[in-house]
Amino acid sequence: MAFELPKLKYAFDALEPHIDAKTMEIHHDKHHAGYTSKLNAAIEGTDQEGKTIENILMNLDMKDKAVRNNGGGYYNHNLFWEIMSPDGGGKPTGDLATAIDKKFGSFDSFKEEFSKAGATQFGSGWAWLCVHEGGDVEVCSSANQDNPLMPNVGCGGTPILGMDVWEHAYYLKYQNQRPAYIDAFFNVINWEEVSRRYAQGK
Repeated sequence: MAFELPKLKYAFDALEPHIDAKTMEIHHDKHHAGYTSKLNAAIEGTDQEGKTIENILMNLDMKDKAVRNNGGGYYNHNLFWEIMSPDGGGKPTGDLATAIDKKFGSFDSFKEEFSKAGATQFGSGWAWLCVHEGGDVEVCSSANQDNPLMPNVGCGGTPILGMDVWEHAYYLKYQNQRPAYIDAFFNVINWEEVSRRYAQGK
C-alpha cells in the first residue's frame, strides 16, 4: 500500500488568526502532498514498500536522501496536523503535565525551552518534545525534515509534539518573525492529543 496524504480534521481557516488559511492550504496540499508522492516513488520496488513509516525511519540509511527527506517530511507533517486544533492552547494536564514539571520545573520553563529550540534552529527544521520509555520527556530540534525516530538525530525518543519552523510554515503571515509564529503556535496546540501520544509512547 502506498502512503496517502491524510485529510485535515479541520478547515484551512480553522486555526486563524494564529495560522492563516492560505499557509495551511499550501502547506498541506502542496508541501505535504509533495513529500507523500516523492516518498512513494523513492520506496517503490524496494524492501521498504509495505512497511510502516515509523519502521522505515527507525531503520533508515541516513545516506538515502530521498527517503530521509521525504519520509521525514511525510511523518513530521502527519504529526503536525494532529497536534494542532481550533480548540487548542492552554496547558497540558495529568501525567504529561507532571512529566513536564519534573523535567523543566514548570510549564513556563518548558515553553521557554521549546520556543528556544525552534527559534535557534538554524535554517529549516523542527522543534520536538519527545517521550522516552518510562515517561521522561525531552526537548530537542532537528534540521530539515529529520526527526528523533531516525538514527542519531536529536532526542532519540518518540516525538509527541513537533513544531515546523520551515519558512513555508509561517512566512506568508509572519515574514521573518519566527518568534512571533512560535508564540502563536502555543495557541493551537492540542494538548489532549499530545497527552494521548505521551501515554502511548512511555
